[in-house]
Amino acid sequence: MFDVDVIRQDFPILHQQVNGKPLVYLDSAASSQKPLPVIQAMDEYYRTTHANVHRGIYQLSERATEAYENARKKIARFINARSWREVVFTRNATESINLVAYAWGRHHVKAGDTILLTEVEHHANIVPWQQLAAETGASVAYLPVDERGCCDMAALELLLDNTVKLVAFTQMSNVLGTILPAEEIIARSHAAGAVVLMDGAQGVPHMATDVQALDVDFLAISGHKMLGPTGIGILYGKRHILEEMPPFLTGGEMIRRVTKDSAEWNDLPWKFEAGTPAIAEAIGLGVAVDYLNRLDMHSVRQHEIDLMSYALRRLSQVEGICLYGPHDPTARGGAIAFNLGDTHAHDLASILDHEGIAIRAGHHCAMPLHQKLGVPATARASFYVYNQPSEVDRLAEVLEMARQLLEG
Repeated sequence: MFDVDVIRQDFPILHQQVNGKPLVYLDSAASSQKPLPVIQAMDEYYRTTHANVHRGIYQLSERATEAYENARKKIARFINARSWREVVFTRNATESINLVAYAWGRHHVKAGDTILLTEVEHHANIVPWQQLAAETGASVAYLPVDERGCCDMAALELLLDNTVKLVAFTQMSNVLGTILPAEEIIARSHAAGAVVLMDGAQGVPHMATDVQALDVDFLAISGHKMLGPTGIGILYGKRHILEEMPPFLTGGEMIRRVTKDSAEWNDLPWKFEAGTPAIAEAIGLGVAVDYLNRLDMHSVRQHEIDLMSYALRRLSQVEGICLYGPHDPTARGGAIAFNLGDTHAHDLASILDHEGIAIRAGHHCAMPLHQKLGVPATARASFYVYNQPSEVDRLAEVLEMARQLLEG
């Protein structure tokens, strides 16, 4: 059973006070907390197994290599990749997207081509494509969204002309929590001849994701948003596409043979993993995947729907609050952006912090979306497997207190 009280016991960081108040951590969209099994696995690796991977002809190196590559296979199964060779370790989702922009984009996108994004994208899925367009003479277009972050699918049909070479979109908005219609976007994009990248940094930690069923060409993932450590991410890519891409970074590990005049690249996925990798972090991410599998991703999603249903209802009772994103909890993930009257989001976050509540405030690396909403910033509470209704109540109570305080 999905028992939040039991789950919370696995997260030591949650059992503390901030400013003399019990910590209420509501910033998992920025970075999730880590369960004990992840912390212990990384500690155990450094205590008993640490060595560089792949080339050591000794026991420690062989054990480290096995643990590192087993983590890759766990992740491949988690997203239902056809092969573990389609799973490339990166530093984060941002690096994964940049890898595609550099190694695929600079060989396929040319002057006159279009890169199609959406108006809800994180800067990590905007700026690399702007740079690519500036270098190649391509252009960047945006699929419009409404005030809830829902895509204008009629406009998609008009935008998908024969100039669109790549469609890049987020699985779930990091601001509004809106879940985009991934299957439909991917199918329509493929029908128009475009390659598709999905930013799964927000979606993969919160909902079951099957890359084969989606038929997505690239998927970017950040480990630290799915109970894993920082400094580790994933790029999934269809094998035939990765095979024909040149490397992103060059040097040691990603080569098979080097002479004074040339180099021959290693096999997938190591062709894209230059230098000593984040070994402990990969192992930690593999254990995080084990943890999520034990919880069951369908249960994770149902918990989030139930929590969002309560949170939307409870927070809407706070006088003067403006909630952004879909009203339907089944159409959104665990992030709720809001503003309270004329109070700046940073001031609101400071008041909440004084009461032990951690939220995010600002533009959330989504300035074009905030321009669309007509606000400079929002406050954002984001929830995950360890959050519970009592924390929603605490947030609502302090927001009401803040409103009264600010009104004088």
